[in-house]
Amino acid sequence: MTETRTDPPAAPRNWLLRMLAWAAGLGVAGVISGAMVIALALAVAYRNLPEVGNLADYRPKLPLRVFSSDGVLLGEFGEERRTFTPIEQIPPVMKQAVLAAEDARFYDHDGVDYKGMVRAAIENLRDARSQGASTITMQVARNFYLSTEKTFTRKLYEVLLTWKIERLLTKDRILELYLNQIFLGHRAHGFAAAAETYYGKTLDQLTVAEAAMLAGIPKAPSAFNPISNPRRAQVRQHYVLARMLDNGFITKAQHDEARTQALRLRPPRASTVHAEFVAETARQLVFAQYGEETYTRGLDVTLSIDAKLQEAAYRALRAGILNFEQRQFYRGPEAFVDLPADPAALDARIAEALAEHPDQDELRAAVVTEVSRNKLVAVLQSGEAITVTGAGLRPVASGLRDNAPPNIRIRRGAVVRLVQGEKDAWRVSQQPEVEGALVATDPRTGAIRALVGGFDYGKNKFNHVTQAQRQPGSSFKPFVYSAALEKGFTPATVVADAPLFFDAAETGSQPWEPKNYDGEFAGPLPLHQALAKSKNMVSIRVLQSIGPEYAQDWATRFGFPREKHPAFLTMALGAGTVTPLEMATAYGVFATGGYRMPPSLIAKVTDADGDVLREAPLVPLDESRRVLEARNAFVMGSLLQEITRSGTAANAQLQLRRPDLYGKTGTTNDSMDAWFAGYHPSLVAVVWIGYDTPKKLGARETGGGLALPVWIDLMRVALKDVPVATPVPPPGVVQQEDGLWVYEEFANGGGVRSVGLDQVVPEATTPDERSSILDLFRR
Repeated sequence: MTETRTDPPAAPRNWLLRMLAWAAGLGVAGVISGAMVIALALAVAYRNLPEVGNLADYRPKLPLRVFSSDGVLLGEFGEERRTFTPIEQIPPVMKQAVLAAEDARFYDHDGVDYKGMVRAAIENLRDARSQGASTITMQVARNFYLSTEKTFTRKLYEVLLTWKIERLLTKDRILELYLNQIFLGHRAHGFAAAAETYYGKTLDQLTVAEAAMLAGIPKAPSAFNPISNPRRAQVRQHYVLARMLDNGFITKAQHDEARTQALRLRPPRASTVHAEFVAETARQLVFAQYGEETYTRGLDVTLSIDAKLQEAAYRALRAGILNFEQRQFYRGPEAFVDLPADPAALDARIAEALAEHPDQDELRAAVVTEVSRNKLVAVLQSGEAITVTGAGLRPVASGLRDNAPPNIRIRRGAVVRLVQGEKDAWRVSQQPEVEGALVATDPRTGAIRALVGGFDYGKNKFNHVTQAQRQPGSSFKPFVYSAALEKGFTPATVVADAPLFFDAAETGSQPWEPKNYDGEFAGPLPLHQALAKSKNMVSIRVLQSIGPEYAQDWATRFGFPREKHPAFLTMALGAGTVTPLEMATAYGVFATGGYRMPPSLIAKVTDADGDVLREAPLVPLDESRRVLEARNAFVMGSLLQEITRSGTAANAQLQLRRPDLYGKTGTTNDSMDAWFAGYHPSLVAVVWIGYDTPKKLGARETGGGLALPVWIDLMRVALKDVPVATPVPPPGVVQQEDGLWVYEEFANGGGVRSVGLDQVVPEATTPDERSSILDLFRR
């Protein structure tokens, strides 16, 4: 039997081949098109790259240095702490240590280490951690021309710039730039500066162990800093030594000896005074005069700042804000980190994560490794594990509950903030959202003695002392009262503290029914008590009596711009806008007995040779500066002193135990801003606390509760060992039997005796009390 074989039709097979060929053609066309698009994009991007020719003859610039009045370094601007060292003067051990740590194939690739990139990509796929593949040339491109943001576009420009630099410069020149430019912590840029900073040595004096330690810093200057984090720095140093051995830079004997060498670090010379806002303000002022030469001439700027007082101001404001933060709802961890199960990899992962969450001085960032309702263990950037229990967990109790929302709940891998308090006890906290400002001036000269423009300069560089225009609230009332003294008012003038209502016709906009802060009305009050208790109704009636336009004009004597304080009755409650520095200048008028001294910061500017380029002239405290009669300032001082003795700021005299303190609290409508502005005859200080985007601080938060404690903490330092100042009454005032100081012509019942008493008769318990009150009204 013969088998019959039937072949499949040829047509379908040919159709399939044609389809495959067509698909392949499309794929090739797509690849070619994609390549052309990429090539075109690269060509366009390459043409838009910055000019790198200046790298060929780069030389570092001498920094601007800012000093306090007592010689403490407050800040440096420009190419900080740098000693440019030519490549031929850099010892081989330093170059080899850097190459081993950062780019062992530096002399073999064209600027991009493709093998390293593949290796990093494999590592990223393995554990989802960020692995670096940056060559030394890429780091030069980044440090000179690019930001540190992690985007594809930025990485593309980095690669293109790298190729451009490699075409222009020799390998030795690129390495020279890197070794002189890289940041190595403690304001040291370049390895010559780092050798001096950490060891007090020149480069040619470094041992293998010391060179390896320095070479390990660039990867993470905060995590691998031998002063801040000696344990992690040593781990990194051992890695660099191993790489030096693997690459044949050192022998096994040198490697072993270096691992065991005990390194003697030089104590850091960096100033412990926190004056970032001050230094930046000085930089701006100098730059306005010298332009780009500010960063090239080696200018030294001496300020009026007192270093001890500056640090006290910084600590006082931070303490006040952190104390406020303890009363706020917990907003949840800053971030969440996936922690490896392998304990050996845990420390490195924590260091990497915290590099993106730097410490804010005493507010330390930490990653949680263990947590329960009653215990939390977290690791700091230094590698130290901190255990928090009991009261230290209270501020974040809502984040420890099992039913807490995912973004609030504290769990393993959460990034939190820790603060060490009294008796070294730790507590869990959070970054404050609220901001603050503190400025202190010498009223006799206008010299700024301390300035803190916000909670943390690294977090928010907006200078609230000079830039924040905020409503002053009741801290503005003394300027209205000062105007009233010239209209016949005295501290004894009785004014009704009773309800007020203004309809739309009277206000010109909408009905207004002002309230006292406590919501209560005290009836008739003498002016000195009304100010001490900060009674709003009294202030409004006083302003209504003297006229808003008169008060507006009077306020300009203290330096307030007329347009910032419209002539409406709301001026009595501080509805205009001021900066803390303006308030300090204004209160200085009371402190000096009527003189207004303009604020000043820069005392002297010298160049690199020590030649004086500019010196602030001594502004005399003479009659040319008088804006207020001495007797007006004296009587106002007596009123402001009563506030610190028995009024809303009574804690001032109570805690500091001295009578020569004067000031006024301020709390704006709905507690949006908290103020205290006060002075001793030798120092004016103003404190403000509030949110950048105004919102309620809290129903119970006031200037007396929030800002005053900060002021007290500052004055405790400023007035230590300062004798009590007793004011001398100027001509034209007399003291009455009740102890109140009044203008001589208004003594014994002269001047304005009462205001608004015909509008209200307060409730009285008995007819006799009512009769007594009516008699008081008629006096």
